[in-house]
Amino acid sequence: MAGSRRSDGEGTEIKLGKDGRYHASLSFGLKAGGKRDRRHVSGKTRGEVALKLRKLQEKRDAGLVPLAGASPTVAEWLRHWLDTIVATRLRPGTLYDYRSIVESRIVPAIGHHRLDRLQPEHVESFYASLMAPQPRLDAKTGEVVMPKALTASSVLKTHRVLSRALKVATARERVARNVCALVEPPSVIRVEVKPLTQDEAKQIIDAATGSRNAARWSVALALGLRQGEALGLLWEDVDLQTGALTVRRALERRTYSHGCDGDCGYARAGSCPARVGGGLVLGPPKSNASRRTIPIPVPLVAALKTHRAAQAAERLAAGSMWQDHGHVFATVIGGPIDPGVDHRAWKSLLKAAGVREARLHDARHTAATLLLTQGVAPRVAMEILGHSQISLTMNTYTHVMPEVSRDATNRVGAALWGASGTNEDGGGYGGGYRSGTGEEVERADLQSGSPNIRDSYVEPPVGVEPTTYALRVRCSGQLS
Repeated sequence: MAGSRRSDGEGTEIKLGKDGRYHASLSFGLKAGGKRDRRHVSGKTRGEVALKLRKLQEKRDAGLVPLAGASPTVAEWLRHWLDTIVATRLRPGTLYDYRSIVESRIVPAIGHHRLDRLQPEHVESFYASLMAPQPRLDAKTGEVVMPKALTASSVLKTHRVLSRALKVATARERVARNVCALVEPPSVIRVEVKPLTQDEAKQIIDAATGSRNAARWSVALALGLRQGEALGLLWEDVDLQTGALTVRRALERRTYSHGCDGDCGYARAGSCPARVGGGLVLGPPKSNASRRTIPIPVPLVAALKTHRAAQAAERLAAGSMWQDHGHVFATVIGGPIDPGVDHRAWKSLLKAAGVREARLHDARHTAATLLLTQGVAPRVAMEILGHSQISLTMNTYTHVMPEVSRDATNRVGAALWGASGTNEDGGGYGGGYRSGTGEEVERADLQSGSPNIRDSYVEPPVGVEPTTYALRVRCSGQLS
């Protein structure tokens, strides 16, 4: 190159190349293989190159050194993110879901783009293709196939995986911005929770009485344990003397991996004769908040004692075939219950009880609804259910909160206004607002023969907003 000059403070030589542009390079030490690592910059003017050099030198001195070489593709970065960054932080099931989303959705569509050249429009077109796919030619069969359209919730999950990976890339300065932050993902309408009613829950418990593992369903409906938590419960976690159980683990089915070199002839790793890493496994619960100790209702303590006695009889009958894993709910030979088998048992129980169709997870929603409608404070319900945030409890069970809030304000009204009076028609108010708890007021109404104040309108003092009454529920606290 000709035209070599070095200005004061530049720290490296800027040269005018044959292409008419100015060029310079800056040393970054050695690469991983021992070769010298030099970064090149160019520009139309000497000042432009000098500015680029200063910025590059500031990054080097601050330790913000980008990796040498060209930017990786989206596919390369996502695989690196999965294999080395989040692999040890995610639950195996979650990691499997992420990997499936990356390989089956993201990589085929936008994996070929360079990471630093990915644009919001690429992502928007990708999301649109997931929700309204076009016919494509199958590479194996040569036939035209129509991919299945994904729901908005599935596309939103894909968006979250991609955005999370790009957020790390942005923090490490592999890209200047997270393009997912500039894209509006599809909106998802929250499905309203449909818990079982109190009568339906009683029907299920009655129908299960006398059957194998009957207490399994009582635990689900009374304590709200997740399926994995209930099936992963060990007897060492249950104290029937003090009436408490501790959630320490959860049963999950993990996906198998090929244990061969890929020459077994099976596409599915689960069919590989040398398969590894899968099956039913006891792992950690969903989150740190899921590790909790829950008091057991007295009737459920009795049911668990009966269940333990029945399991002891099965153990004697199984003899040497018994698998001593300590599961509270186990197979006839003591092994863990497959979640699929457990789900089918729940469906059969619903039919036997004459109860409408419901998901197994709805038993957990039922327990939560019963807790809140019985006046249990949301914070306490959150701890019993193992939610990580109070907002999750409040947002999930918004259908319950109006009743609880109405009853709470009614109790405040009963505590503040004790004067009785008459309405405009000359009739009584059922005693008006009277001091005492709701139960005391109701007891007084029953004794006097007057209607309960929840069935009557009470005119409050002038200047005070009137209060109406809703379905009575039991509250855990009183006005102090």
